[in-house]
Amino acid sequence: MFYGLNKFIKKLLPKQLFYRALLIVAIPIIILQLTISIVFFDSLWIKTNKGMTRALIGEIKTFINAYEKEEYNKDSLIILFQEHLDFNVKFEPYKILPKEDLERWFSPIDRNLRRELKSKISNYWFDTTSYKNLIDLKIKYGDGYFQFYIPKERVTSSSARLFAFWITLPAFLLITIAIIFLKNQTRPIINLARASEKFGRGEDIEEFRPSGALEIRQAGFEFEKMRKRIIRHLNQRSEMLSGISHDLRTPLTRIKLQLSFIKDKEISKKLSDDVGEMEKMLNEYLQFSSSRSTETTETFDISELLETTIMKYEKKEITTDISKKVFLDGRKNLIQRCFGNLIDNAIKYSKNVYISLRKLNNNILITIDDDGPGIPENERENVFKPFYKIDKSRGDSRSSVGLGLSIASDTVKSHGGNIKLETSPANGLRVKVILPF
Repeated sequence: MFYGLNKFIKKLLPKQLFYRALLIVAIPIIILQLTISIVFFDSLWIKTNKGMTRALIGEIKTFINAYEKEEYNKDSLIILFQEHLDFNVKFEPYKILPKEDLERWFSPIDRNLRRELKSKISNYWFDTTSYKNLIDLKIKYGDGYFQFYIPKERVTSSSARLFAFWITLPAFLLITIAIIFLKNQTRPIINLARASEKFGRGEDIEEFRPSGALEIRQAGFEFEKMRKRIIRHLNQRSEMLSGISHDLRTPLTRIKLQLSFIKDKEISKKLSDDVGEMEKMLNEYLQFSSSRSTETTETFDISELLETTIMKYEKKEITTDISKKVFLDGRKNLIQRCFGNLIDNAIKYSKNVYISLRKLNNNILITIDDDGPGIPENERENVFKPFYKIDKSRGDSRSSVGLGLSIASDTVKSHGGNIKLETSPANGLRVKVILPF
């Protein structure tokens, strides 16, 4: 029970740190203001209004009793009460009380009047809405009724509005100050998250300068140390690969030269094929290692890039369904290399290829379907590993060294996307690429 309730409350709470911190500050302020307001209205304002209404009804009752006892100068009595009790009164003979009920159940003034009138006067009617500052009160008397015009200030205190204003204004002021401070406190966390996201995508970022509270600064310093260590590691790897490339190409060139002097052409051809395969493996390995290059991010039309990549193949067997004007922030050359590797595989192992691109919510979906032999479901995770090949089902092992899908996967994931392998409608392979934009 408590677990379900806790889970439900977590769903209701905001996900962002700024709004959670704002709730921590704002909720106590709001609860405090509501408590003070309830205490004020219950103990002071409502009780004061009750006392004022009771006093007014007592004065009206006194006037009616005095009017009954006065036999000769009733008009002078009316004038006397008007001068000293601040309400207008006149007697309307031969008239009946209105039947229309204008009382408002939600109005404190109406509730207090109704309660006090019922306790002291049996037949009455009043209206608190027709006049802005007056109450129209009619009380049955003889063959007519008395009509009283009473100022509303006689039954309610004007301090409630001032109290509401002065209790609301500080609350808004405190919440506004809290928002300003919380914005300043969460901004360094947002900057750190953005820097981490850009660096995680392989983009080259400037030196990160930590700011904010001590704990946030410490996290920023640790991130900067980690970034420098990773960059140093990548630079060392690139330098090592450059050295390997230079050292291996020289002996391979010498071997090629020496093979040209071998008289046995069959042996020479076999050795030349092996040397060619070694060169191809070396080139693809260097390409795989440099797939996380420091190419800058730019905004480009991915639809146009995909169409340009497809046009290079000049294959009638490739059909497309590509949405126009779909833009992506990313590294253009890496995305183009990714498309090239995927289309190469589709053309190599099938006769017909279908390529589509469309925009879904916050993602771009690219699908490449073919009618080839496909990839067994239990091998679909393995083919993304470097140098992994399915020799039995994917043809000649010498045609590839098993890095095409590895490079494609590395490129897509470095852009925050995902790549999946499924079965196509033609029982071949479907490659599904999802990129956020």
